Amino acid sequence: MFHKESYELHEKWYNEKFPTPEAKSDYFKKSRYEDTTSIGSWLQSLFFDCLNPLLENKAQKWLTVGDAYGFDARYILNNGNQATATDLNTDFLSIAHQEGIVNDFRSENAEKLSFEDNSYDFVLCKESYHHFPRPYSALYEMIRVCKKGIVIIEPQDPISKMPLLLFMVNTLNSIKNNLGSSVWKNRFSYEPVGNFVYKVSEREFEKFAAGLNLPMVAFKRINPNFYFSGAEGITADKKNKKFRSIYLKKSLLDLLLKLKIIPGQVLSAIVFKEIPTAAELQQLKKEGYKIQNIPKNPYIN
Repeated sequence: MFHKESYELHEKWYNEKFPTPEAKSDYFKKSRYEDTTSIGSWLQSLFFDCLNPLLENKAQKWLTVGDAYGFDARYILNNGNQATATDLNTDFLSIAHQEGIVNDFRSENAEKLSFEDNSYDFVLCKESYHHFPRPYSALYEMIRVCKKGIVIIEPQDPISKMPLLLFMVNTLNSIKNNLGSSVWKNRFSYEPVGNFVYKVSEREFEKFAAGLNLPMVAFKRINPNFYFSGAEGITADKKNKKFRSIYLKKSLLDLLLKLKIIPGQVLSAIVFKEIPTAAELQQLKKEGYKIQNIPKNPYIN
């Protein structure tokens, strides 16, 4: 079946790019996440900042899914929480363990996690969900093994937030089949590793939560997609022309996002199994999250 082939391709990809333990270890030494002054590190901080409101409680256990290099788990560990890093292929994670980046890791398929129900406080899936051939299977597994909630940080599907674009696409398609693709060029996007890029939307997480009678979802929209090869070697300083250009582009997108003219490039979605404390809710709002309460199903106790 196709999904098995997709997972096999992903499992091989890291070893094709970094074939030896030395190459993997080398990558960590040159990692864009090590130098906190680089553009690469600055861009990654935009993703990781989405986790900060949930990391205030230092006694929590986290599971990271699709955490190939262990960097997601490292950020959580560095913020005083526990973390288990997982990925299909653990060749890289074993090196990350040797390098002291993670202290616990497992080989896991996101569609069939081996953990018991409610094993972890939170589950994080950052920039991996869009690789999954059957993402909803993984979504149900992640919500099963968490106690408090899941965090999905992924590219946002623009069509749900841009009704004019949807109108144009539908109009063009009514004239000629697939003519709308000339306007919405990345409607069907695929990556070299073999996956369709499954972008997410707020509405699908609302429906997911409502279907399981979960109490709340929270969303934060960000614009961090400016990475380029070599970003780990350039300082994130406004005196630097390259960084200044990225910073201005991001500032413009942030303004358009604030004015609700465009959606964010990336959506950070939190699906809660438990209602957060008042302090946690306040911190989420302070960090730019929009809270959406999900009404209880009136036909189920």
